[in-house]
Amino acid sequence: MTLGCARNEVDSEELAGRLTADGWQLVDPAGADVVVVNTCGFVESAKKDSIDTLLDAADAGGDHPDGAKVVAVGCLAQRYGAELAEHLPEADAVLGFDHYPRLSERLSDVLAGRPVESHVPVDRRILLPITPASRSEIAADVSVPGHGWTPTSSSAVLRRRLDDSPVAPLKIASGCDRRCSFCAIPSFRGSFVSRPPEQVLAEAAWLAGQGVRELVLVSENSTSYGKDLGDLRALERLLPALAAVDGVERVRVSYLQPAELKPGLVRAIAMTAGVASYFDLSFQHSSEPVLRRMRRFGSTASFLALLDDIRALDPKAGVRSNVIIGFPGETAGDLAELRGFLTAARLDAVGVFGYSDEDGTEAERLGGKLDPDEIAERVAGICDLVEQLTWQRAEERLGSRVVVLAESAEHGRAEHQGPEDGEARFTVGTGGTGIAPGDLVLAEVVAVDGVDLVVEPLEPVRPAAAVPAVPAAPVEPS
Repeated sequence: MTLGCARNEVDSEELAGRLTADGWQLVDPAGADVVVVNTCGFVESAKKDSIDTLLDAADAGGDHPDGAKVVAVGCLAQRYGAELAEHLPEADAVLGFDHYPRLSERLSDVLAGRPVESHVPVDRRILLPITPASRSEIAADVSVPGHGWTPTSSSAVLRRRLDDSPVAPLKIASGCDRRCSFCAIPSFRGSFVSRPPEQVLAEAAWLAGQGVRELVLVSENSTSYGKDLGDLRALERLLPALAAVDGVERVRVSYLQPAELKPGLVRAIAMTAGVASYFDLSFQHSSEPVLRRMRRFGSTASFLALLDDIRALDPKAGVRSNVIIGFPGETAGDLAELRGFLTAARLDAVGVFGYSDEDGTEAERLGGKLDPDEIAERVAGICDLVEQLTWQRAEERLGSRVVVLAESAEHGRAEHQGPEDGEARFTVGTGGTGIAPGDLVLAEVVAVDGVDLVVEPLEPVRPAAAVPAVPAAPVEPS
């Protein structure tokens, strides 16, 4: 059971591959001997969802009088470890990332009633050298989820797909070297580590063989890709190679840091055939005083200039972002500046989050905290504004033609729409659409519903059946 972001989805599929290789059978939770919950520990609401899921999972083993055994893995388990185990006795084990290579053995211990020592958290940034260029060889000795794939002919395929969607996340890196004052992720995910391009390409080819037509590149910070490999332009070089993989029709990059986004990468994303002209830009705010307290760079002027550069290359480019409201010290003037920025930016999708303290972060110790009711009021106001602005942005696409990757007979996503940014719904005639998952369809935008588009199919660009099949490599023990 997977909670949280697309990076966790990749980790779950790696764990599923490892367990399948060791003889475990994946079943519905109702018939499970043991339920593995891949938790999220990012913000307070995500932590609560993870704990609620762990509690519910204890009752999931319908075929067992005492219910299924429950094992917590993922970010919440990695971040709190033994503390989580102490306060949540319903979990039979709390395992960290270092347990992943031997997860099968730990599950066997749990089923046999043998004690399993809970994970003891450490700051994972200390496991690797401070200098990125020194990490490549040492990183092999550190368990980094989602990095288990190697492209050699004798290697195991350490991934098993958990759905049949034509869209799949592909991890290009893990960890983060930034020190944003509100974020605890580097402390439990560790320092930034890129995956070698040959590993990424090998996994991309395997995913294409499983019917994947869109690859969503995920990491904590995709703009840093390659800095520890000695190539600051590594992502620019990787994108065309990924787009050329047989069966892959679209490559989408997520998690871009605006302050690190170089012109060459902007061009590569906006102008490379087969790469979605889509920019997932983590602005977080636009007021310089707030950004500096966040330990981030940028300003309203620099962010708008970046958007101008993107749209000069492709006026139809999709742009989404997130913003944090009510950060310590945020004034009415700061909020007004953010409102002005969002109005001018014409973003396609915006995630709005109210600030809350995170354990162990610098922002937790900052003065100038706002009352929670005030934060909630500000969040509601920005949400109302964002709803209006993104609707207007969608209306700008009325009458235009878009290429939609179908995820079902009823809907899919256009190039400017990421997995969490709305959808394109097909108009349906008396005979149905005749569209299958994985089809690429040229369509005209005939209506909008918030960030969602209503599109009339015009003609197939390429049906899914036309994609050459790549044999799936067998899952073997590692």
